[in-house]
Amino acid sequence: MTLEQERLAGVVEGYKERIQRLALFDPLHKLDAMRGKDRQERPIDMFGLGLLTLLFFFENMLIRNKKTGVQELAIFLKQMNQGEIDMDESGFEKLARTIIEAFRPASGKRNRRSFYNWETRQMDNVEFSLLKAERGDIAANKQYYSLDEDGLELVFATKEFFREFHLSINQLLLRKQLEKGEFVGALRQVSEMRIDVETLQERMVRMKHEVQRNIISEETYLRYKQVIEDIHIRLSREHEEFTELQGFVDETKERLLYERKDDKERRAYEYILRIDRELGEVHFAHTQLLKDSIALKTTALQSAQETLYHVAMQSFNFDQEIVARLISSPLPMSATRVLIAPFLSLEKQASWSPLAVFEKQRVGIAVEEEGQDDFEDVTGEEGQGHAIIQQLNLGKLMGFVLSLMDDGTEVTIEKVANHLRNNGKEHWLDHRSFYDFWLILHQRSPLYKSSGEEDNHLLREVVAMLEPGQSIHVAELPARLELTNRYEIQNMKLTREDQSDV
Repeated sequence: MTLEQERLAGVVEGYKERIQRLALFDPLHKLDAMRGKDRQERPIDMFGLGLLTLLFFFENMLIRNKKTGVQELAIFLKQMNQGEIDMDESGFEKLARTIIEAFRPASGKRNRRSFYNWETRQMDNVEFSLLKAERGDIAANKQYYSLDEDGLELVFATKEFFREFHLSINQLLLRKQLEKGEFVGALRQVSEMRIDVETLQERMVRMKHEVQRNIISEETYLRYKQVIEDIHIRLSREHEEFTELQGFVDETKERLLYERKDDKERRAYEYILRIDRELGEVHFAHTQLLKDSIALKTTALQSAQETLYHVAMQSFNFDQEIVARLISSPLPMSATRVLIAPFLSLEKQASWSPLAVFEKQRVGIAVEEEGQDDFEDVTGEEGQGHAIIQQLNLGKLMGFVLSLMDDGTEVTIEKVANHLRNNGKEHWLDHRSFYDFWLILHQRSPLYKSSGEEDNHLLREVVAMLEPGQSIHVAELPARLELTNRYEIQNMKLTREDQSDV
């Protein structure tokens, strides 16, 4: 193909998709050709009424009203008329039925347009559907309709941007409206964003089915892979914009919370609450869509690639592709090896090495290392500072305990607590160190003074108060003490003994 031929082929590339977009306007032109007249023989703008019908169904999608049929459309057209067309109620109902039949034929078949495809150089056709039937009311003999995907495409075609970027542009418009304080328009913008997300969900499901059904070659696989990657990148950007919008709405809501002085500001606050709620719902649905795109990018494409591989393996003829190739045209030995290498497996051999005798053998049960009963060292500057404070607190508490043991060798937690309350030192009962003191002593019991003790353990000050040969024993008692609303501890008995008396 010459350069000029390639240039001409590029001109008609995607010709069918362009015809598909242009064919969406056929029902409007069909309505325009009817040239209807009212009771005063004045021409009726059927083209404009067709566009109003599309906007009517689009508006009902925004407000989530699915009960829209011929009678509802007739009421809408009569309200929009305001004397422009001289026609009674039955006339408007007939007019509404005519428009709906133009958008959705009575046979239920899709609209169809035949054309000569200059890209493939043969006759071709496209099908489209502007309206789809919804669940009707059988008792009232009513059939309801809503915009189909092609109907949405036609509505969006009346705006000056591509549908793929509709959600991103709506995000920008929403931010501008929030900055200007146009909360009514912002709420409508959020509703349009919801429809965009729902449409993207339907397209994602359809693309998943297309991937599983249409990938029959490597070129098709690469094309779908590129399309899915583009969708994922765009959804990722939109997700980041949603996060920023959510933060901006939260700031606006926080600001209006303290500015509700008159009715206008209170209404603005109510609007921002609705915007916050509905934007959160749209953001959540969009996040699910982003997850679906990741799953489509990984699972569906991988499955399609595996299917493509198995189809290729099943259609592979070994005799024709390999054997005939080797026999029909003699090849050098090196080329022959390269050709048949993918079909050869590695040589397998079961053997035993004499060196295995010298491998390490496990001859006994692993013995766990005995736990050390030494006091745990404290490392780090912050830890050292905290340990010093804890040592001083435990030392003060030991002083209180020893002062109560002048007349005996035993004392309980309950007695120490009463002593602290009676002497105006009940704040110790709210201190964590009081309970750590008893728990640590109970864990280390019996505790005695040793000449080899280190200076950085928590009980350093406590051990320093003991005489040589003295030991401390701590045992639990049955009662439980609730000294404060915050702490509860089991009663314990602390006993001081002299080893010389034992």
